[in-house]
This record gives sequence, structure tokens and C-alpha cells, in this order.
Amino acid sequence: MPTVSVRRDLLFQALGRTYTDEEVDELCFEFGLELDEITSEKDMISREQGDHKAEGASEVILYKIDVPANRHDLLCLEGLVRGLQVFKERGEAPRYKRVSPANGEPQRLIITEETAGVRPHAVAAVLRNITFTPESYESFIELQEKLHQNVCRKRTLVAIGTHDLDTISGPFTYTAKAPDDIRFKALNQTQEYTATQLMSLYKADSHLKHYLHILENEPLYPIIYDSNGIVLSMPPIINGDHTKISLNTKNVFIECTATDLTKAKIVLDTVVTMFSEYCAEPFTVEEAEVVYPDGRMITYPELAYRTETVTSDYINRSVGINESAERIAKLLTRMCLKSEVSGDGQIQVEIPPTRSDVIHACDIMEDAAIAYGFNNIKMTTPSTYTVAHQFPLNRLSEVLRMDLAAAGFTETFTLVLCSKEDIADKLGKNIADSNAAHLANPKSAEFQVLRTTLLPGLLKTVAANRKMPLPLKLFEISDVILKDDSTEVGTRNNRRLCALYYNKSPGFEVIHGLLDRVMQLLEVRPDRKDGYYIQAAEDSVFFPGRCAEVFAHGKSIGHLGVLHPNVISNFELNMPCSALEIDIQHFL
Repeated sequence: MPTVSVRRDLLFQALGRTYTDEEVDELCFEFGLELDEITSEKDMISREQGDHKAEGASEVILYKIDVPANRHDLLCLEGLVRGLQVFKERGEAPRYKRVSPANGEPQRLIITEETAGVRPHAVAAVLRNITFTPESYESFIELQEKLHQNVCRKRTLVAIGTHDLDTISGPFTYTAKAPDDIRFKALNQTQEYTATQLMSLYKADSHLKHYLHILENEPLYPIIYDSNGIVLSMPPIINGDHTKISLNTKNVFIECTATDLTKAKIVLDTVVTMFSEYCAEPFTVEEAEVVYPDGRMITYPELAYRTETVTSDYINRSVGINESAERIAKLLTRMCLKSEVSGDGQIQVEIPPTRSDVIHACDIMEDAAIAYGFNNIKMTTPSTYTVAHQFPLNRLSEVLRMDLAAAGFTETFTLVLCSKEDIADKLGKNIADSNAAHLANPKSAEFQVLRTTLLPGLLKTVAANRKMPLPLKLFEISDVILKDDSTEVGTRNNRRLCALYYNKSPGFEVIHGLLDRVMQLLEVRPDRKDGYYIQAAEDSVFFPGRCAEVFAHGKSIGHLGVLHPNVISNFELNMPCSALEIDIQHFL
């Protein structure tokens, strides 16, 4: 949950009245927020770094308010005040409007095909005749940082650049070049550097070093120039010093480069709607044109309004209230969702460009519940009575966990995601035969597929605890994920039991005894016809001649045996190891 810090006096000034701390807490709760802390800059520094570091720090009271992660419109003082004023019915939600330039053609951002491999998307807009105060300027910068950390996913999806339009001239070109071919004076620097030099320089920067990984392995770096060759920014790392905005800036050119176009539109709409109130013509945003490599030209920002239809019956049933359509429409209007009754209990809800979080009717229902007041919803007895019971598979798993622990084995919980090597190469298998579900866009080589066996997780746990006293006896009862085209999602979960014994001797008899104990608990007797039995088998995971396949009720449910030396060494172990892995869903 993002936390927004607002100055108490500025908040009261914007709201037009003062509140006690308890009243602010109650107001936040009514609006679906939470007042997390009342503090000051001095208190925060004193708490984190000591009293000697806090000397001279501001003692202005700050309210730290927790905001839902999907409410991007509440990440700054402007949006927060606007929402609260409408909620308290002290004003109407503004109507945001995209306008053409009063003189001349719209600003144009031209995207070249070189950007396709690094950050292919860009959007832009202009805030014309804006007036900043020290407080609004600070809020403008802070909103960008909040968005970068939230919806922009630390600039990996979207990077925001803001520029003083009066210092540059369009059209602007968004392209990509080799790092050594890029040279400019970066924000707050005293001299020009190449992009390669900047990347080295910023490795020591406490703020920017966290974003360097986005570009450092790319052959081409994105760059934005104006018509005179002046660099606006090298997204997503740094802006140019020439175009930096200040309190005296009157016209702001905003560009957002992205790997996700939808997120870029949301971010641009959020920034311009929040701060267009400071323009000479409030809540108007000057359009900009973006030209794509294929010749398409699209005008931004979209500032799109759309209408959704919900019924009063759906709202009443979902929330547990009994209100008229007119009353519900009024509640939604208080949440900046202008609503009107169209007849037969239907409500037409207008979704403004600030509310990208409203995707489905349930989102509208949630806002109606907030406006009604959660504390005002009457507690009622359910109309039907049911007796809950534990899911059978989980009950079986819990019983087995208790007895395996009693047998001297230590339970582990390992990650569901793993690398291709973990479930294939290291086990002597082919990844094509593994029936594994692959991630479409893995963030790292460690997390590429969903596990198809529990064994690699246990082996990695042993490798991380080699210094512990021997023997190491571990087990895990968890799900593996297998591809299955017959299911709706294309995969199915399969509950497995995996146990491992690691010592100076293989300990096959220990694992075999554990299997017999598990079968005893499951009341499955040793019998080839109606019970369980093992027979010799070959598997690349196990040492030849030291592997057995486990059968129960005539069906193969797993394997046990002594692990192959290659498997042991692949997981950086150096002592023999025995393992058991069986399917326990078979016994339900």
C-alpha cells in the first residue's frame, strides 16, 4: 500500500477548514483510506538516524495516509483533496478536457524504429500556462516518484519525463542509439558525459543506481531530442539539465516512454489531471501528437470517459443493503463516479480518466459500499446454515506432516518457481519431456518454469545447510504444477510427498521404512493386488540398480531410491543421498 505524506496545514487549507486528529482519522476511514501516522520530518529523522541528525529539520506536522495501490489519483495532495471535497459534497468532480493549442500546431513526438527493441512506446502532453508554488512544485515531483514506484514498477514499465517547453522546440524525436554515441549534460551535472560514462557515474548514486539494470545490458539506449538536437531525457534513467523545470516554468512538456502502452496512458492521464488545476484554464490539457514508425499518428492524452451500467439490485445484494437506485447513484457520485438512473433500477455510471482502477461492476459496487459506510451495513444472520470442514486433500496432508515430523524428518517449504536446469538438466532429463508450464516473460533465470517435482527444492535446501550436523532428513508435502490441456487454465496441481535422507551412507533403508510408515498411516497393506508394492525401475535421477517404482492399487504413484552421483554433484553436494517422491492425491 503506498503511503502519501501531506502537510497538515496545507491539507486543512485546501479542505477549507481545520480538523482534530481524530476527525482526520475518521474522515480517512469513511473514504476508504487509513491515517497511518502523525509525525514530522524531525521526528522521522530522529527515529531513524538519532537526535543529533534531526537538528534543524522541519517540525511541520505530517499526516501519513495509506492509499490503495490501485488509486493512482490519490497519490498527491491535489487528488486527495479533490476526492475528499466531492465525497463530502462540497463540490463536483471536475470535467477534464483535452484542447488544441491556441496558436500553431500541436507538439509532435516522433518514434523511430530503433526503439522497438528497448522501449517501443511513448505518449506525451502539454500543461500550458501553469503556475507553480513551492508546495505544488514539490507535490508535482513527489507524484512522479510515487507513480514510478507504483504503477510504473520502478520505471521498468513506464518512465516519466517533464520538461520546460520554453527551453526547447519541437518536433521531438524518440530514438535509440549506442551508449557511446549519446552525449549530453544530465540533470544537475556540471559537464557533458556519454551515456556509458553516466551509467558508471550513477552506480554510486543512491537513488538512480536502482534503475541502471534496466538499460545496462542493452546494445542501444533510448534518447529523446528536440529539433535542435538538445537532449530532453535518456529514459528511464535521467533527464537532461537543459530542460529542467523550476518554479518559474510556465509550460510543461510531459513524455512517458514505456514497455507497456496501457500503463503509459494511465500514468500520463494521472499526471495531467492532477496538475491541470494550476493551468490558466483549469482542468484543460493541451494535446500532443505521437507519430509511430509505421506512420500512425495518435493524439494524447486520451482523457477518455466511458459509461458502465449497473443495477441497484446488484449493488444491494453484493453490499448487503436495501437502497433505491437514486440513493445508490448519489453515493457513487460522491466517489467521483457521476451516476444517473436510467430506469428499471439501472444506473449509468460515468468513469472519469482518473479512475483507471474501475474495470468491472464489482469495482463500482466497492465504491458504493465505501460511500454508504462499512460501519452502516447492518449485521444479519445468514439465510442458510452450513457446517464447514477441512478440504480432504489438506486434511490428508496435515495428518502426514505430523507423522513424518514424528519420524524425525524436518519439514521444508520451497519455491514453486524454479529454473529449467533444476527440473531437467540437473536431474539428467530433457526439458521438452518435463510437462512443465513455462513463464512467458521470466524476470530471472532462476524462475523460468513451475516445478514438476519437489526433489530439486529439497536438494537446494540441503546444499544451503551443508554445515548442519548429519544426517539431514527433510520432507515436503506440496503441489507440483503440470500442463493439462483438459483444464480451463491449461495446468493442474498435483499434491506430492517428497522425502530425502542425506548422510555419509545412502540410507536407502531409512527411505524405504518411511514409505512403509506412510502406507501404514494410509491403511494400505503390502499386496500386489489390492495394496502397494515396489519393483525395480530405471530413472536418470537414481543410481542404476538402486531405483524402485512405487505402485498402489495397481497404479504407479512415484519412485524411491539412491540418487545418481551426477545429480548429487549438480546440486553441489558431495555425500550419498536417498529420496522418495509419491503422489498422495491417489489415496483420496
